[in-house]
Parts: sequence; C-alpha cells; structure tokens
Amino acid sequence: MIPVFKPSYGKEELEALKEPFETGWIGLGPKTKEFEKKFAEYIGVKYAVATNSCTAALHLAMKVMRVEGYEVITTPLTFISTNHAIVYNNGIPVFADIYPDTLNINPDEIKKLITDRTGAIVAVHYGGHPCDMDLINEIAKKHNLVVIEDAAHGCGGEYKGQKIGSLGDIACFSFHAVKNLATADGGMITTNDPEIYSRLLKLRWLGISKDTWAREEKDRKYSWYYSVEEVGYKCHMNDITAALGLVQLKKLDRMNDRRGEIIEKYNKGFADLDWIETPMVKSYAKSACHNYVIKAKERDRLNIYLQEKGISTGVHYIPNNHYQMYKNCRGETPVCEEVWTKLLTLPLFPDLTDSEVDMIVERVRRFKE
Repeated sequence: MIPVFKPSYGKEELEALKEPFETGWIGLGPKTKEFEKKFAEYIGVKYAVATNSCTAALHLAMKVMRVEGYEVITTPLTFISTNHAIVYNNGIPVFADIYPDTLNINPDEIKKLITDRTGAIVAVHYGGHPCDMDLINEIAKKHNLVVIEDAAHGCGGEYKGQKIGSLGDIACFSFHAVKNLATADGGMITTNDPEIYSRLLKLRWLGISKDTWAREEKDRKYSWYYSVEEVGYKCHMNDITAALGLVQLKKLDRMNDRRGEIIEKYNKGFADLDWIETPMVKSYAKSACHNYVIKAKERDRLNIYLQEKGISTGVHYIPNNHYQMYKNCRGETPVCEEVWTKLLTLPLFPDLTDSEVDMIVERVRRFKE
C-alpha cells in the first residue's frame, strides 16, 4: 500500500542522534534550545518554545491567551486537538463556517458570531494554505480579540511573503510523524511577546522557574535551586526530538518544494476530469503543501476503490461539531456540512516517486471507466 503520509528521513537524521546519545543529555537541553532559536529565526519571530506535541502547544497557547470563560471562534474542519485545547482551558468553542475552496475559516462568518463574550479567534491553516490573515487580524483588532494560529499543517507556508506562524498573537506547530517537519512527535509555540515567552517556558515544565539546562548553563555547574511560581504541565520537548528537528528544518524548504512538484503532477493529471475538484491556492498564499485533498461527489466509493488498488487515502476531517461533546456549541456551518462529504486526501510526501504519482493518477482516472 502507498501510504497517505510518510516522513522523509535519511542518514542525516541518524547522524544527528549521535550527539545526544554520546553526551547523555537526552532530556530538555542544548539541542532543544538550539532548535528553538533556529526555528524562531526561520519563522521570523523573536521567540519559540518547544513542546512534546502540538496538542500541548495549543493547550499552553490557549492558557497564556487567557481564553477561560470566553467564547473562542474556531473552525469545525480541523483535528480535534484544536478545539479540545479550548475546552482544556474552560473556554467555549463557537464554530464559524469555512470557505468552500480553501476550506479555511471564513472571516465574514467570524463577524456574525462576535459577542461581548468573545475572547479569541483560532485561525487553522488547513492543509498548509494560510487563512486570510489581514481580514482576521482586522476583525480581531476592531473587537480587541487575540488571534491564535493553529499552524499544525503550515510549516514553511507563507501569507503575502510572511511565514505562517508570525501572523497572529501566538502560533502552534506540529512535528508529528505525518507533518512536513517530522520529529516523530513534538510541537512549537511562536510569539513576539517577551512576557508570554517567559511564562510559556515555565508552564511547559510544571511551573518551574528554571529548567535543568538553564540552571547548568547559567552557573557553569549544576544548580539545584529553582522556584515554582504556578501550576504548570510536563510537556517540554527533549533533545532527541530536537536533534531530528534541526535536521528536518534544514531540509524543510526542499521537502516542501518536492511536495509542490507532486501537487503540480496531480493537478495536471486531473485537469480534464469534471468530477474532481482539485485544491485551490489563492494569490496571496504560498501553501506549505501539507496534504492533497480533492473533492469528489462519490468520495466513499472512490475511497474503497483506491484501497483495493493499493492506494491509502484519508478524510480530513469529520467536522468537530458532529461529535457529541460539541453538538451544543453555537454556530451554523452549512458550507462545511456540504463540502466535507466530498473530501478525500490522496498520498503526498516528499519521497513519493514520480512513477507512484503517475500510477495514482492513472488509477483515479480509471475510476469512472
């Protein structure tokens, strides 16, 4: 079976693991700090805080953005972590409808949902295609709201020449095994706010004022002293994950370019099929090309057919407001209700060969024969 996603690893990743194993520093340490610094530079922000998952990153981001007791306007078409993180922090999800082409949250729908209880907007960059951030930020500024970017799909993508993850008040990335930058698991929070950055460093490590590496680095010897200033969480990254991240970051643009080449081959191969709608990329966007999602009326039949032909597919996603725990949340989403039944994700990863892409195109084309 050709998988839907697959990480692109080579000798460089194996070589990078030698240092943490040889030094014995495999927990939160110098590699994590180096990865944070280089990732912040890549995104174009002042600060980055590495976590053990994007779910943890979203959890902490919602906490420092103080969504507790407030409504948070969000999208139903996302992985469940986005909206669980709101609930973790005693916020109230409110679902805004999406654009039918990019599948991103529609700013016109956001406007309709704002009340005096609204505290934040979550911009999920679906598939790595950036949301229309000028409109979202304009709405947020007018109503004194914070903007949280869910950039789990967006590593390397751009909006009007500016990197995803530098467009709101705070942003969260995923380095899960299926993501563009893959470290098996892991996440990152980016921000330009020094106070938020300082608090995040403590929150990710149980509220402790100095992590182990910071104590050793500062004193040039191990210092046992620290204070605990608030209840925090055990969700920091480790140096094994960070070592992989540093290698993957160097390769990210090249891997994303390869993803783009595969998308071009798909688009060309499906161009004359009137029963398939291929992904849209707006003029303001440079997509991170995380996934390749087509729209087909016979989605479920096509899914079964491709599975039988040795091609794995996926559906991203079941709308979150279909789940029982979210059914009572405010917000009507008729566009999402109509479009999600057509969504099918085809294989997309850097090591997918041209011959495999040609085979996938040929087998999709034969579905209607």
